[in-house]
Amino acid sequence: MVLIVIALFIIISIVVGYIITCVEMNKNFGRGDYPERRFAATYFYDHYENDYPRQDVSFTSGENTLKGYIYGSGNDRGVIVFAHGIGGGHEYYLKLITDLVDCGWCVFAYDATGSGTSEGEGSKGLAQSVLDLDKALDFMESDPQLGSLDTYVLGHSWGGYAAAAVLNFDHDIKGCVTMSGYNTPYEQLAESCDSMFGKPSFLLYPFIWTYNKMTFGKDSSWSAVDGINRSDIPVLIIHGNNDETIDFENSAIIAHKDEITAQNVEYKVFSEAGRNGHNTYFYTPEYKEYKEKVLTPKYDALKEKYGENIPADEMEEYFASIDKELYNGFNQELIDIIDGFFTKCNG
Repeated sequence: MVLIVIALFIIISIVVGYIITCVEMNKNFGRGDYPERRFAATYFYDHYENDYPRQDVSFTSGENTLKGYIYGSGNDRGVIVFAHGIGGGHEYYLKLITDLVDCGWCVFAYDATGSGTSEGEGSKGLAQSVLDLDKALDFMESDPQLGSLDTYVLGHSWGGYAAAAVLNFDHDIKGCVTMSGYNTPYEQLAESCDSMFGKPSFLLYPFIWTYNKMTFGKDSSWSAVDGINRSDIPVLIIHGNNDETIDFENSAIIAHKDEITAQNVEYKVFSEAGRNGHNTYFYTPEYKEYKEKVLTPKYDALKEKYGENIPADEMEEYFASIDKELYNGFNQELIDIIDGFFTKCNG
């Protein structure tokens, strides 16, 4: 009888653990739609379209049709295939993309599965980004215009992982820049679990591993470090040393520096306070100061007054008050680093 009770307890614990894991995964990997404009300060494509016409294309990844966009189609220095972070589409990075177009590059960006203008009920998981980038490269290589250019990959966060992990696949890539990327999906899932549940989180590790494996099968564990070592092409790894999303010393690609045996790898660490986080090294010095002195105090005052339930009209007023030019500026140093690195690859 005791053995039966113990067996039932174990079975129930396993079921409950897996259910908790599935619920959390579904919450975290839902759709990443573009927001209502009244609740955003980002300049989306309608702000850029007169100066940066783009060509709309589409390709398939799994069962979903993804929308892709070719910027700077007349540029011939090479094509940079850009992979965005999770929770939104490529248009959050349009200042980066258009600045690279101004440097003479053609940029092929796309909205990944469950993101922006692309199909998908959700983004599925952390391994999905490399699968989408693989299909984007397949499309690009088959395109008469894009396929004739040298190919480079660039990504941030979810896309930063993809940019390095896709080097495990068979594509003719001349150079890779990975920004704030994680090494493997499981490492990042475990790290996120730790931040959510604290010390007891290790009890969920087997369920996280199982969920990831059941969702992606053989594609569940592509390693960014393995891709870098396998390809031995020029790679630039960028990370902020105060990244609170992908830990600089834990799940980040750069945390595995000692495992990287490839010779053509460079590193750039952003360490300036306020510009050394997950994406804060995108900030201009002027925006950093504006955020610290104006935006953060204003938002903190709203949270103090309303808690987590800030009324929609108050949020709309807050976003309307933001200096959009400052907000949408981009760190010129980072543009110069990326352009310079790909130029060396091209030379």
